[in-house]
Amino acid sequence: MVKPGRPGANNGKKKGPLKGTGGLGRKSLEGRGPTPKAEDRAWHPAGKRKAANERYAAAGGRGKAPGRPASGSNPNRSPKAKSGDDTENVTGRNSVLEALRAKIPATAFYIAQRVEMDDRVKEMLSLATNRGIPVLEVTRPELDRMAGFDGVHQGVALKVPPYEYAHPQDLLEQVIDRGDVPLFVALDGITDPRNLGAIIRSTAAFGGHGIILPQRRSAGVNSAAWKTSAGAAARIPVAMATNLTTQLKEFKKQGVFVIGLDGGGDVSLPNLQLADRPVVIVVGSEGKGLSRLVTENCDQIISIPISAATESLNAGIAASVALYQVSTIRAQQAGE
Repeated sequence: MVKPGRPGANNGKKKGPLKGTGGLGRKSLEGRGPTPKAEDRAWHPAGKRKAANERYAAAGGRGKAPGRPASGSNPNRSPKAKSGDDTENVTGRNSVLEALRAKIPATAFYIAQRVEMDDRVKEMLSLATNRGIPVLEVTRPELDRMAGFDGVHQGVALKVPPYEYAHPQDLLEQVIDRGDVPLFVALDGITDPRNLGAIIRSTAAFGGHGIILPQRRSAGVNSAAWKTSAGAAARIPVAMATNLTTQLKEFKKQGVFVIGLDGGGDVSLPNLQLADRPVVIVVGSEGKGLSRLVTENCDQIISIPISAATESLNAGIAASVALYQVSTIRAQQAGE
């Protein structure tokens, strides 16, 4: 009689051959060999891409088969020459000229064949030549590729290294050391680089001293931002904060007032009383506005009076209006 035991437990009775396995155990351990690379598996997406590229090349094409950008890619970012290449292609005559004037460490200056020469192009060629920057004549289709999907190059492009962000604290100390009254713009949730470029341009136009970006959930200074800033990105420093809320708290400890822009603000922009003080204007995204934590750390929430028929202002326009108001008040007080 077999005694009941735990299900699956070995009862000591063996079946089959008792001596050896005839090599079956060894064969099972050997397996099927190493796993093939993804691109070598016909059913895998990487394998399908490889097959498509091979068919495209066989048909007389060069490089990869045309298709949509990879998942997560930014269409505003210029195509990169190779994997791991973090350089940016600054395009547009004003942007390229300002970058050359500011002595951005460029690695190549591209100019279209039979480009229309004007004073700006002549100055670019002179600056690039004097600095030893290689001048490369390329076709317009090649410049189109460098400029990206919706970029406008105007016949010129400049390859520059990744943007070097300042530290917010260093930015504040530099402004104070110059004897200026700090005026910064901080961005809370602005993810469109064209909005960032427009705000950089407005900051330069109205006497601002710099931009503060959070490390996460924010647009960066890429080719689209360079283009929209019309070259102002070469003159206005952009700093990156690990955490925007923490950085605003640090600014407040050092006497900087934090002003938030929001349609539901309790103070109308014309009634702003802090314009002559050190201030940082915080601009939120057009859809969500300021985040809760940032709002809680603002000294004042300012609203811009607009027509009732208009729901809200674009972030770049709102920043421009606020900067204009602050600069106007400061200019009036300086003239008194």
